Amino acid sequence: MQFNLQHTDSGSKARAGIISTDHGQILTPIFMPVGTAGTVKCVHQRELKNDIKAQIILGNTYHLYLRPGLDILQSAGGLHQFNGFDLPMLTDSGGFQVFSLAGIRKISAEGVEFRSHIDGSKHFFSPERVMDIERVIGADIIMAFDECTPGTADYQYAKKSLELTENWLERCISRFNSTKPLYGYQQSLFPIVQGCTYRDLRQKAAENVAKKNADGYAIGGLAVGEPTEVMYEMIDVVNAILPTDRPRYLMGVGTPANILEAIERGVDMFDCVMPTRNARNAMLFTKHGIMNMRNKKWENDFTPIDPVGDAYVDTDYTKAYLHHLFKAKEYLALQIASVHNLAFYLWLVGEARKHILDDTFSTWKEQAIKMVTSRL
Repeated sequence: MQFNLQHTDSGSKARAGIISTDHGQILTPIFMPVGTAGTVKCVHQRELKNDIKAQIILGNTYHLYLRPGLDILQSAGGLHQFNGFDLPMLTDSGGFQVFSLAGIRKISAEGVEFRSHIDGSKHFFSPERVMDIERVIGADIIMAFDECTPGTADYQYAKKSLELTENWLERCISRFNSTKPLYGYQQSLFPIVQGCTYRDLRQKAAENVAKKNADGYAIGGLAVGEPTEVMYEMIDVVNAILPTDRPRYLMGVGTPANILEAIERGVDMFDCVMPTRNARNAMLFTKHGIMNMRNKKWENDFTPIDPVGDAYVDTDYTKAYLHHLFKAKEYLALQIASVHNLAFYLWLVGEARKHILDDTFSTWKEQAIKMVTSRL
């Protein structure tokens, strides 16, 4: 994997670059749709490529390991062959899922023992096992195994958790370097910076991973309960240390405003379930604000979903029609809304990229945040 940093905005730390992988190029800053179980919910692969213009999507190590399972994935030739998406992919490590399974998992220095949320069966993830699993899944970019610390953790817990994550990182790197890709193309391992909301721990974590000469770096353990202002502070702390010539990936964040604020602070890559999850609950993001499509105000509005009908939305559908579909509980409502929200997110980071390259990002960003956070 190669990263070419093209330009940094003169009024901020916002960056535009190109990530090159064996499955294609990714123009940054970029938003990555989340395909938890090998599919982005309610969205066809052709829509991802043709309508949403996705350049990279995510797969979830924990979920894919449980279902369909490693035998199926390896027999298919990896996730690219299994789901038919031939552009770049990224897999998380399962660390966040372990974090969210607090009642049915046990963490030790060796790894994590957990029970499947599907059938209650017992499983064990070690750093070595996770590297092997991610080799089988076959994503272009894979994450190191970590513990995602709760945003409200006290200092001693966060310090102990970071020590565990750093130990696991050494084991991940060792296993990754002693194994080879399975399907004829290269994979890149990204370390994850943890440290909760504590400046000294974040600095220590960033300094540690920066020594690894990795192809890119991830910032984890944010947007998990801490105040938004603290999240932005931690991004600033970490990005002041991470190498400037490698991509920076902020995991699991977030709202359109979160993304713009993080881009301003030097982040290049994002993922979040928000655009599709909110879409399934009738919330649409547009450049003019947020819309609840169940509201009666849209019942007789026969204008396109986006008022200006830009190319990134399907202008065949009106607000009134989508309102009707949600009220009638038709599945098509979920599909239309999901495609729209993902396309909006890709449009938003694309606009950010244009303004970075034009050196006008800071001025544009202030105006954009006011628009995307308003309620229509």
